[in-house]
Amino acid sequence: MSVNAKSSPDATPVVLVGVDFGLPHFDNELEELGLLAKTAGLNPVARITCKRKAPDAALFIGSGKADEIRMLAQMHGAKEVLFDQALSPAQQRNLERHMEMPVNDRTLLILEIFAQRARSHEGKLQVELARLQYVSTRLVRRWTHLERQMGGIGGRGGPGEKQIELDRRMIAESIKRTKDKLQKVKKQRQTQRRQRERRDVFNISLVGYTNAGKSTLFNALVKARAYAADQLFATLDTTTRQLYLTEAQMSVSLSDTVGFIRDLPHGLVAAFQATLQEAVDADLLLHVVDASNETFPEQMDQVRRVLGEIDALGIPQVLVFNKLDALPDGRSPASLQDTYEVDGVEVPRVFVSARTGEGLPQLRQILANAALAASNAPDEGAVQGGDDDLPSESMSPEDSDD
Repeated sequence: MSVNAKSSPDATPVVLVGVDFGLPHFDNELEELGLLAKTAGLNPVARITCKRKAPDAALFIGSGKADEIRMLAQMHGAKEVLFDQALSPAQQRNLERHMEMPVNDRTLLILEIFAQRARSHEGKLQVELARLQYVSTRLVRRWTHLERQMGGIGGRGGPGEKQIELDRRMIAESIKRTKDKLQKVKKQRQTQRRQRERRDVFNISLVGYTNAGKSTLFNALVKARAYAADQLFATLDTTTRQLYLTEAQMSVSLSDTVGFIRDLPHGLVAAFQATLQEAVDADLLLHVVDASNETFPEQMDQVRRVLGEIDALGIPQVLVFNKLDALPDGRSPASLQDTYEVDGVEVPRVFVSARTGEGLPQLRQILANAALAASNAPDEGAVQGGDDDLPSESMSPEDSDD
């Protein structure tokens, strides 16, 4: 995986820790965790892994390994320890006491990145809800976004109310307010979707693992200017544009959604329900895969796991194996179009390079065939690729995030 994520000179130095419990997706080099850390503005100065049959109830890794990590952190001048797995509140608290420095996990790291990347009002609300729900189980006192509001009736609690009760009440009230605001946003999106349905528009959503190139492909198809970068979670907010398919002589709706990642916190999946609803309501999913990444089968499994959580696995899919230009000679496909078996089912696949444009005519032909099939026989839901390399023009309206 190639990601441009350089740490700034004043970035907090951290030690990365991974525990191998025998699961098939374990990242022995902690490459993805390191990329996440750099994306969040941290500086990984040391990495350490170990094997265990099961997590230690108190320290997750056991006291001996905790001592080793503490010494490693002191040796490299690290100010924080970052685990590749989710820690329970008790494990996090015990580790911080044992190591005498902040200890955080993959869940918090992803939340922090989402908080940095969120741009729209909806995206910020979704991230804030997930962070509040995470903090509510920990009540750690270093979160500046949970500063107490001075003054006001009831702002400080009743006489004798303990500080932790104040914190719990404050967070619970913040969660309720944020949920209420998100509910309003959800209603607005439902109104927008109903308007598209009344126009009888064929809806296509891009889904995929983070940094698979969804936004670059989106821009290439609709000639838009959605933010795209070679980094994890470059964009969080759903962007929808009209794509005119010349071969089908019709316009379709194309949406770019947030990227997925291994161990995506369930709280984030739940909080981003309004955004992910675009995928649930789609007529066709374009599952964008980074073909140049040798771990793409595991990444595909993670995407399917999240699609299962949001009840979107039953939607017809086309696999778009992106970054064809980055494939080594020995892995170049014999044909740009074929099928790929997923859970015993042959799924249409097309190889493309969103950067160079190779394979995009074939992809547009597939989209045109799918849109025509839906308009002529909507109950069949067939998705088939054509043999003709007929490019279709794309048009986008004035920039609007729908």
